[in-house]
Amino acid sequence: MMSQILQLIINGIAMGFIYALVSMEYTIIFNSTGLLNFSHDKFITLGAYIFAGSFVLGLGADPLVAVIAAILSMFIFGMIVAMGIFNPLRNMPSRLFAIMGTIALGRIISESIRLIYGAVARTVPGFITGVYHVGDVVVSKANLVIILVSALVVLILQTYMQKTRAGKAMRCVNQNKTAATLMGINVSRSIAITIAISAVICTTIAILIVPLYSINISMSNMIGLKGYAAGIIGALAISRERSAADC
Repeated sequence: MMSQILQLIINGIAMGFIYALVSMEYTIIFNSTGLLNFSHDKFITLGAYIFAGSFVLGLGADPLVAVIAAILSMFIFGMIVAMGIFNPLRNMPSRLFAIMGTIALGRIISESIRLIYGAVARTVPGFITGVYHVGDVVVSKANLVIILVSALVVLILQTYMQKTRAGKAMRCVNQNKTAATLMGINVSRSIAITIAISAVICTTIAILIVPLYSINISMSNMIGLKGYAAGIIGALAISRERSAADC
């Protein structure tokens, strides 16, 4: 009985880390642009298809090479999205334009995936499979990798935001875009980097959940929704207060 409870706790911690990553990538966009990205779940789906559909299954690439290639591809995609959607729409008189723009982007991504990869679900055989036995407790490798990688991503992002010039610029843009511009910070570039980092986090989430879910167009719907809820409950407000205090 106790071993089953421990296994459930480990499973819950792993999924909690996934929701935390979703919340974090959602939050950094909101804090840098003041806009809500309603297509972030489609970013996750696209990252999964690029990793698995294009590189692993399509080109037969080694999973490690595919991870790097998928992250770089989504970083570039994030920069393009920032330049084409977020930077122009943040100056609109109403945030409704940005909301509709991100919803439309999500629909475009979803239908593009359907056209390019088809509607049939996919899996990556042998990717992060197996279990570890700790006494009577059985821990899947996938859950252990999720916990370790997620913790590393959080640590790297916090270090980037607190210790680097680009990270400090992102926090200042969050606090006051006009003042940041007067201080010589390129606000548009800072926002583009933020969106690109968000896309990279989405790709990381996608790769981590590939062993747990079949790869399909709706694979990230509930994950995106729960991560959004986590962001609304605490991360948006906490991150804003911390940015205002530190910048």
